Amino acid sequence: MHALPVPPRQVMIGDAAAFVGTTPRAIRHYHEMGLLPEPERGGDGRRRYGYEDMIRLLWIRRMADAGVALEDIRDAFLTGADSGGADSGDGVAGTLERLEGVLAAREAESRRQRDAVRRMRAEGSRLGLLSDFVAARLKGLPEGSLRQADLDSLLVTERIFGPLGAAVQASRFLVLATRPALRAESDRVDAAEEALDDGVAVDDPRVARVAAERHAFESALHAAIEESGLGEEDDALFDAWEARHPAADDDGGEAGLGSGGREAGSMSACEAVGTMPHDFSPARLRCMELAAELAARDAPAL
Repeated sequence: MHALPVPPRQVMIGDAAAFVGTTPRAIRHYHEMGLLPEPERGGDGRRRYGYEDMIRLLWIRRMADAGVALEDIRDAFLTGADSGGADSGDGVAGTLERLEGVLAAREAESRRQRDAVRRMRAEGSRLGLLSDFVAARLKGLPEGSLRQADLDSLLVTERIFGPLGAAVQASRFLVLATRPALRAESDRVDAAEEALDDGVAVDDPRVARVAAERHAFESALHAAIEESGLGEEDDALFDAWEARHPAADDDGGEAGLGSGGREAGSMSACEAVGTMPHDFSPARLRCMELAAELAARDAPAL
């Protein structure tokens, strides 16, 4: 009968790392972090690791492999030592409980990302980037009737005013996508505005003329939206949004209509408008101001 090998009472750092499945460099890092007390060095100046050291290293490796951050492992060991000795599992249990919550949140985020990718593949990358609340309004349109610029505009609007604001703006593109004459007029007015470049003075007669054309077009577009029944649908959107996202409190918190569903922690609409860059010339900005004045003048009195 062969005698069983007698294990050493202590091992060098290389053997400790090999047994645990890590590296000497990692073990030195554990020492620096306070995860593992540094053993006394022998007469040759080298560290030697005993049984308790190896147990601690094995636990560190298992917890790290499970996704626990090294800082949390260290805190778990410290909590365990404070609540009943180094072998206490109270600190480890608390850390694992927190980890379970973190992993659950990661799984939920992963599901959300997979759903978004599926929507992007099914609906087209740009349409799929919009929230489902906005994309739902655009379903059923003829393929290719929505332009990239339309979707770009909705993406910017959703960032500033949230899904509710973008869903209301979608009425504009629904009408343009189904009424070629209005789309052609929209293209003509857009081109006229783009021609107001930096070489055009703000008091050039063309500025006022294009502003009047923009006002006339917007009035025709609004009339077409109302005629198509989309105006009533816009009103219903507010009810649908409120049903899906009830206010967080009586004053209308972040989840309420006032936020329009903007991302948590995002800037206000005023801040966003002031931050989004543009390439409008002074003449074009003046044209926009004049068009807004014409719209305000013609607005029905309340």
